[in-house]
Amino acid sequence: MKYLGLAYFTPDQFAAMAPDQIKKIVSQCPALDEKMYATGKVRVSASLGDLETWKTLRPRSGKTHVTDGPYTETKEVVGGLFIIEADDPEEALRIASMHPAAQIGEEGGWAVELIPMGFYLEP
Repeated sequence: MKYLGLAYFTPDQFAAMAPDQIKKIVSQCPALDEKMYATGKVRVSASLGDLETWKTLRPRSGKTHVTDGPYTETKEVVGGLFIIEADDPEEALRIASMHPAAQIGEEGGWAVELIPMGFYLEP
């Protein structure tokens, strides 16, 4: 089964951090990512682009309207994603717990949400 991992952060908390503190946290990510990739179960992993470039598309009166985004109802936003193909939920949790947002970055509000995927279309 495939699982979608969403890596969250809190922009206000992250922006309040000193640049050296951010650099220290981010410098730990490659080693943690490599540990996660080494399982052979990670199919996709990506950090998302600058929030100022995001767009939100919503249907309105039969047309698609585009606005600057993200506009979520929470203080946390998705900063990255990954897809795991695991044999069972426990394996998916074990692998997701290796993601940097599950181990470091508490100061920036980092967190991971793991969601079972109901279906997956391959190109």
